[in-house]
Amino acid sequence: MTDMSDLGEVTARPAMSSPATSKIGEVILDVHSISLNFGGVKALSDISFDVREHEIRAIIGPNGAGKSSMLNCINGVYQPQQGTISFRGKTFKHMNSREVAEMGVARTFQNLALFKGMSVLDNIMTGRNLRIKSNLLWQAFRNPFGIGPAQREEIAHREFVEQIIDFLEIQPYRKTPVGQLPYGLQKRVDLGRALAMEPQVLLLDEPMAGMNVEEKQDMCRFVLDVNSEFGTTVVLIEHDMGVVMDISDRVVVLDYGKKIGDGTPQEVRSNPEVIKAYLGTSH
Repeated sequence: MTDMSDLGEVTARPAMSSPATSKIGEVILDVHSISLNFGGVKALSDISFDVREHEIRAIIGPNGAGKSSMLNCINGVYQPQQGTISFRGKTFKHMNSREVAEMGVARTFQNLALFKGMSVLDNIMTGRNLRIKSNLLWQAFRNPFGIGPAQREEIAHREFVEQIIDFLEIQPYRKTPVGQLPYGLQKRVDLGRALAMEPQVLLLDEPMAGMNVEEKQDMCRFVLDVNSEFGTTVVLIEHDMGVVMDISDRVVVLDYGKKIGDGTPQEVRSNPEVIKAYLGTSH
């Protein structure tokens, strides 16, 4: 089972900025009675929770609890058999990934899906795809003088991407093929590509998996800055309980596809069902 013994040792970790609860707004995302089956296997059973604007909302649970399946339902990768998802008061039963992205929801994945042979800048540029307005005709008639709608639009998008590169402190690697970067920096590029979409809600699937302590501290700082400086709502899956307890406003806990806890980090940490799910004991 996943070790949750560090739940009581959060204060021993390096200090990080705490989320400001006064910033939290109204419900922006409402997950209601979601159930997802794969044949006879129940991945999710009647899951309900909400996400408030500008908060950092963590989803935790042991391996196989259904966390990634929940994110896949939110961003349209999976279509749940039951339940609805509401975004800014508009309720949907089924949406595809493009529709979700157009509404302002971006996603990073547990397993990196970057273009390893492309540069950092070009990888992040792919996140601007939905923002490109010039049609194929304008793209086809690009001219060598750098004028025209297509050129002007590309320049504007590249300027935006350069700002993200500066924000994530990866300027020295902007022209480096992503496949040549250390894993921690590749994770930053993955985050940058999601930020390039200018999301209202950012779904992060284990953004700190495989990182060392220093890399985790850096990523925590970037997530907090995205939330505080950009006002982006963050939904976070993470196994490091110290990270979850340090940066989250609220936490929902899943186990075997069921919700067993929901509340502030302090409430979740003292929840007997949560402790039992992680440690296999009722203490």
